[in-house]
Amino acid sequence: MVRVLISLLALGLLPAPAQAQPLDLARLETVLAAGSLGKVTSVIVEQNGEIRYEKYFGKGGPEVRNDIRSAAKSITALAIGQAIDDGSISSIDDKPWGLWKPQADGSKSEITLRDLLTMSSALDCNDWTRKSPGNEEKMYPKRVWREFALNIPHQKDYTRDRRGFGRFSYCTAGVFLLGQYVQEKSAMRFDKFVEQRLFAPLGIGAVKWKRSASGEVQSGGQLEIRARDLVPLGRLVLNGGKHDNSQLVSASWIEAMLTPHVRATGTDDYGYLWWLRAFRSGERSFTGWYMSGNGGNKLVIFPELDTVIVVTATNYNKPDMHQISTDIIERAILPALLAKNGAD
Repeated sequence: MVRVLISLLALGLLPAPAQAQPLDLARLETVLAAGSLGKVTSVIVEQNGEIRYEKYFGKGGPEVRNDIRSAAKSITALAIGQAIDDGSISSIDDKPWGLWKPQADGSKSEITLRDLLTMSSALDCNDWTRKSPGNEEKMYPKRVWREFALNIPHQKDYTRDRRGFGRFSYCTAGVFLLGQYVQEKSAMRFDKFVEQRLFAPLGIGAVKWKRSASGEVQSGGQLEIRARDLVPLGRLVLNGGKHDNSQLVSASWIEAMLTPHVRATGTDDYGYLWWLRAFRSGERSFTGWYMSGNGGNKLVIFPELDTVIVVTATNYNKPDMHQISTDIIERAILPALLAKNGAD
């Protein structure tokens, strides 16, 4: 499915507007200006490679760097793909504990990059449960995050399904280890790897990385980046890893990254650090590939509409933070896009 949609886009066979027309989201703007949806700071809609809507609210602005929290995990997935593409990493079957702790017990020694990419490893780590030994809030006070992550105990009742995946358990510490693995194998600090290999070619400006007290780069979230700099990341993925005439990430990696590997929630599947679900507008349903972070931060790609949508927000830890962003997309942006395209 992913390959078909990307191929159709490359051939120009999916419908697109004759020219980019601005979207009328006046009603949404009124609601956002009134603060009825909390602290949404930006909404950007790009279609067919052109910006059709870009507005900022509250403390947002074109030069404001937004803390997108866990949405940055999806960037780490792209970095893993690049490291595999250039041979720095052998494959997603690599077992990182063999590099740092070769004497680790059996369950942890068998953990692969694939397990960490799909949040289905044997680590007793769940950020959605405060009591979990691997909960990210227990990692941040530590001076050396790598030691904390490597010493998270394994699940005693861990099992794999017929396809080789364990049950989904959201674990930021595991994604931090993925960044550390890229760093070890590429001989480049993780932030420099991403900035040189991914951000610079896309024209993405200065960003701010979170670090541990010992200087380790957080690859599992808390990246501060301009909202408009998220758009080229979405377009890169939508174009199968290609930017201009350069293949920054292999098309095969993009396809694997966006393939549903595990069921994450009642509505969402999970690829390699990317969320996958159907978004609805009226009676219609559209496949969405998306990055998601605390506060309601989202970058959503709609391949059928050749569209990238960015919503940034600081509704951190609010119970309805993700629903607010989803409602903006489903109840305001998608209807406006369909009306403009004559597809409703």
